[in-house]
Amino acid sequence: MLDQFYKQGSVATPVLISSTKHEDAIFVSRYYNWHSGSWKDAYTRVASYKLKADAPNDAIETLSKNLFVPLLEKLLADGAIHEYEIDTESIHTDDPAIFWVAVIAANAEGLDKFNAAVRDLQKTNPLGGPAIGSMVDFTSHRDYLSRTNATFK
Repeated sequence: MLDQFYKQGSVATPVLISSTKHEDAIFVSRYYNWHSGSWKDAYTRVASYKLKADAPNDAIETLSKNLFVPLLEKLLADGAIHEYEIDTESIHTDDPAIFWVAVIAANAEGLDKFNAAVRDLQKTNPLGGPAIGSMVDFTSHRDYLSRTNATFK
């Protein structure tokens, strides 16, 4: 679907550009890794999450170290993704309880492997789902998908 939009030029038409809002943000990534190299027309998938009001102060650190990073490192080692990061805003324009998990995959198959690994995590780590559920409010969860040209050194 994204390929069709880009090939038709729909995403860069003057009408679309003038009718959409622009936003800048500065993020901090304490958990991240990548493969060196350049990729054209890769897929970036970003999921935003909001911590519950009663989540511990180290909730992002706990979730990252015990669930997210081990999963993402495996996907990186397997070549399913080229980059991952777990972000918070450095200057908060959104709720400070919001954090993002972003991955870059070379193709749709990489995204499929990522999605399958997330589903499998719930089966292979029976405490993972309850741990996330105890700290994350999923009512404001959002996913973003875009095309990316990237170079990592």
